[in-house]
Amino acid sequence: MMRKRSMLISLSVLLTLALTACGGGNTASSGNAGSSSGQSAPAASNYPGKPLVIVAPSGAGGGWDKTARSLAKVLSESKLVNESITVENKPGGGGTVFMAEYVNKDKGNPYRLFVSSPPILINNDKKEGNTPYGYRDVTPLAQLTKDFGALVVKADSPYKDIKSLLEAMKADPSKITLAGGSAPGSMDHLVSVLPAAKYGIDPKSVKYVSYDGGGEAIAALLGGNADMIATDASGVGEYLKAGKVRVLGVTSDQRLGGVLKDVPTLKEQGIDATFNIWRGVFGPADMPADAKAYWDAKLKELSENDLWKQELAANGWESEYKDSAVFTAFLDEQDKLVKELLTSLGMEK
Repeated sequence: MMRKRSMLISLSVLLTLALTACGGGNTASSGNAGSSSGQSAPAASNYPGKPLVIVAPSGAGGGWDKTARSLAKVLSESKLVNESITVENKPGGGGTVFMAEYVNKDKGNPYRLFVSSPPILINNDKKEGNTPYGYRDVTPLAQLTKDFGALVVKADSPYKDIKSLLEAMKADPSKITLAGGSAPGSMDHLVSVLPAAKYGIDPKSVKYVSYDGGGEAIAALLGGNADMIATDASGVGEYLKAGKVRVLGVTSDQRLGGVLKDVPTLKEQGIDATFNIWRGVFGPADMPADAKAYWDAKLKELSENDLWKQELAANGWESEYKDSAVFTAFLDEQDKLVKELLTSLGMEK
């Protein structure tokens, strides 16, 4: 009888310990759910619990700066995000200075996001002035827009179309100065030399001057320090309407609308060259799953928001939304195309 009672007590103790262990395991599991499950994270997470920063890796006035400010504005005004959002400009090296700092200092920090475009690929793939950091060192969150390159001269320029400028460049490349808002070998440089390369001009002979952002490049053009600049098509409308510039061509497959509706594409002018300037939002490497899930949901909502559509129209941007997974796959394909382009221009790493 004593042995039977002892066995019952032992079983009771073991059962109590087992239930306690299971209860403790469940508590730990539910506590980790927000950081390990993308689907359940938003309900369990307190993110974001403090102010956010969106970085434009350039000076003021260019495509990155405008995208970052439009993004912060609409997220706040539409109440999609309740925490305050600050925009920071971090110019230098066409985005390379910022990338080095971000990858090394902000790993895992979901309160500091940034906007980028093809330079995040180009800067990593080019031969000269490259950076070891690219899109694989951060977390792609969403593509939001697409734009195209524009080749722009002053309104009183002697060059009335792209071929007249290319003929002058072919005769003596040293007499024509091209400029852009990104470093040599970066996006504006590629857009500016692409027509020349297609026209039989050695890209390495083209004189290119870089500025930190499209705003500075436009100022250089208007100040007579460049014969032509390559910039975002969406950034030249106000200057065109004011009669300050002439747009020689755009890098789209078809003519654009709005104020640029009368500007021919390069293809129309016999130059087989196109260039799509997508823009997207990125977070740090090792971004917590709850934060990534939060932005996956919020940026999709943003893409469907009426205030965002108004912002797109005001800036001359085209909507092109891709979620994190689709955007990452798109970047894999774009990286191959960028490498092919750089190789064709003799600028590959």
